[in-house]
Amino acid sequence: MDCKRLAVVTGGIGGLGTAICARLSRQHRVIAVDLPGRDEAVAAFHAALDGRDVHFMPADVGDFDDCARLVANIEAHHGPLDVLVNAAGITRDATLRKMTRAQWDAVLGVDLHSVFNLCRQVVDGMCTRGYGRIVNISSVNAQTGQFGQTNYAAAKAGMHGFSMSLARETARYGVTVNSVAPGYIDTTMTRAIREDIRQQIIAGIPVGRMGQPDDIARVVDFLCAEDAGYLTGALIPVNGGQFMSF
Repeated sequence: MDCKRLAVVTGGIGGLGTAICARLSRQHRVIAVDLPGRDEAVAAFHAALDGRDVHFMPADVGDFDDCARLVANIEAHHGPLDVLVNAAGITRDATLRKMTRAQWDAVLGVDLHSVFNLCRQVVDGMCTRGYGRIVNISSVNAQTGQFGQTNYAAAKAGMHGFSMSLARETARYGVTVNSVAPGYIDTTMTRAIREDIRQQIIAGIPVGRMGQPDDIARVVDFLCAEDAGYLTGALIPVNGGQFMSF
């Protein structure tokens, strides 16, 4: 029987999610979770991982009942869930004066409500077994704010408030909860930014480049390690020096 711990990564077939799955698969069995009906993306995901011990399971992480179904299915077929990485996220940018209720609800539903939906399903089992690692992917824009992103910044900032509170609830049971705040990462989402704006962004990053997905994945892997049990409630910035605080 495989003794590796089981990790679940939401948003798992995106550029950032794929890198996180690849890193975690070195020491964990991994299940990537993303929306159903994305057959081409799933095929590309498996090709990129080249035979690693990673499986895909579909779910709408913004739906509480679907998350309950997902976790029950995972535990029935793969065993107890030891590691949860909440990396699912979307943007629906608009200034608040023009933002629709649908744009607000969509971002809060995927980026913040999903964290509750999944953590609520797994935290009791983690605490009962005396082990768990939860990592929530926040954003530099939660720390600095960003024009046209009141919905996204609110969701990602709320995510770390959630992380700190849950960390206090679970620390005595061997369960850590941390956040990672990426800066601008070279993914499909940021490649869609107009080139002149991309260059302005890069000019404001002290290291002189956007990050790579593996820059984030390495930090997530560290936080998910068995010997990272004394680090909880932290927000780890990975932004090339774009935002620094004491």
